[in-house]
Amino acid sequence: MSVFTSVSVQELQYWLQGYAIGDLLELKGISSGITNTNYFVITTQNRYVLTLFEHNAMDELPYYIDLMSHLAAHGVPCPQPVHNQSGVSLHMLNGKPAVLMSCLSGRDVDTPNTAQCAEVGKHLAKMHIAGQSFKQPTHPNPRDAIWRRQTAEKVLPHLTMEDQQLLADTLTFQATLDLAALPKGVIHADLFRDNVLFNDDQIGGLIDFYYACEDVLAYDLAIAVNDWCVHEDGSLDASRLEAMLQAYQQVRPFVEAEHAAWYALLRIAALRFWLSRLYDKLFPQDGELTHAKDPDHFKNILKLRAALK
Repeated sequence: MSVFTSVSVQELQYWLQGYAIGDLLELKGISSGITNTNYFVITTQNRYVLTLFEHNAMDELPYYIDLMSHLAAHGVPCPQPVHNQSGVSLHMLNGKPAVLMSCLSGRDVDTPNTAQCAEVGKHLAKMHIAGQSFKQPTHPNPRDAIWRRQTAEKVLPHLTMEDQQLLADTLTFQATLDLAALPKGVIHADLFRDNVLFNDDQIGGLIDFYYACEDVLAYDLAIAVNDWCVHEDGSLDASRLEAMLQAYQQVRPFVEAEHAAWYALLRIAALRFWLSRLYDKLFPQDGELTHAKDPDHFKNILKLRAALK
């Protein structure tokens, strides 16, 4: 969500000629995040978010666009693609695929409370259920066990001996996991605090679905728990954890295999984000406004999750 590809007001005005959304009043870059370019677009009719995709080819993107349309139609509060007068939502802009989306109400929270964690759990479960009827071709997780192993090989030479051992131990653990019995479906895969908008304690929207894919549903919840239900040192906050798990399972109860795999999923979720943050730090992408996140935070979480039994 950083600005890697610049767009001027004049360029956007030309691009928007096929849209019936009023006159452009303001264009403002969004600085948080590290993957795509995002702008707030304000017109005489409404407020929107413009996304330019830095790593996705045009033919990769209909899955995400169609998924958001499907989820919104099934009551999940998420951005809806805006179509031009020809019924098309994806177009090239300054050499990058781009889409205009509805802008949801609310703001992200830095310090979530138990009520907000419960809301996240409830809406994530609703999203998982709504995703079961999404009939697009399967989209496997691009950051799966293979990606984690390959990325580990790239970052390993840059780590201390202690961190190399932590990484090696976790990859060995990952290789022993058999998750075949766990329910799978559409997951968000990145439902961190900055990807949920709140109006007080009520969710205004889930955003940034561009890591969405097919994977283990409980893994998606583990990703959320590792961000929403932790103290500053990465240790789990019991009250927020209980609130999120209970709210989720009131909508979609765990099967026995999910209970048995829960600690393993927390550990693998921590590995995934330690690796991605390490990679982004070691091999940064140029951008006008960038916000690389500290990999040590997830290294600490990984150590703590490895100790859970």
